Formats: sequence, structure tokens, C-alpha cells
Amino acid sequence: QEHYGGLNGLTITWIGDGNNVLHSIMTSAAKLGMHLRIATPKGFEPDLRVTKITEQYSKEYGTKLLLTTDPLEAADGANVLVTDTWISMGQEEEKKERLKAFQGYQITMQTAKSAASNWTFLHCLPRKPEEVDDEVFYSPRSLVFQEAENRKWTI
Repeated sequence: QEHYGGLNGLTITWIGDGNNVLHSIMTSAAKLGMHLRIATPKGFEPDLRVTKITEQYSKEYGTKLLLTTDPLEAADGANVLVTDTWISMGQEEEKKERLKAFQGYQITMQTAKSAASNWTFLHCLPRKPEEVDDEVFYSPRSLVFQEAENRKWTI
């Protein structure tokens, strides 16, 4: 909102794990007027209960929702590209399997070519290079440090 001047009509794209951070975005995006596009590998989709709620909110608020396994399809036309850790606390033993499953999900400038011309990048940190490459993470399009500062004020 700080960057775009408002959220209504923006398209936010999540590329990564169907985790708690995604669930929060899913339960709020439509209420804020944002379209949501989600790409997760098979077996790593968001919780089905949260998906059902999100589908209902999308209908209620007139926004679009896409769930896919294709990161480039999800990134198409996105204003905001978002990812998070692929290996959350308690999942360390799954690291090898998860890294294999998430091959092709790293956010890169190639991913961003599918996005809207005004795209930005968010990550709630800490970031691992396999999730987003340095070129995107340290680019002028990356709002991760402003995001971290804003989060500081809510804590």
C-alpha cells in the first residue's frame, strides 16, 4: 500500500510453499481488493480449508484467484511477487526432498519478465538464495527491507 498508493486491483503472486504466511495472504487479499495467483509444487499446496475460504472471499469481493503448479503462469501480470522459506522450523529433516520439489520455483528476473511492468518483490525474511536470486533480492524492485522495517513497527 505504501509503495502503490493502494491495494485495490493489484495482483499479488505467491511462488513457493503453501505455508502459514501464504494462508495469511489468502485470507486477506480479496478483502483488500487484490487478485491472488499462487504457484506451489504438487504436494505443497495450501491447506484445503484455507483454500475454500479464499475461494468464497474471492467470489464475495469480486477478485480473481488462481492456483497452479507453474510459477510463470502465476507470475503473469503480477504487481507483487512474494515468496518465503521453503523449509520452515520443524521441517529441517525434509530439506533434501523439499529442495528437489521446489526446483524451478526460485524467483528470478526471468520470472519477473512475466510480471507487470511495475512489479515489486517481497519476502518476510530470512531469505535463502534458492528461494530468490541475488539479482531480484537486491534490485530496486525489492521492498524486503521496507517490509522488514514496517513489520518492526507492528511488533
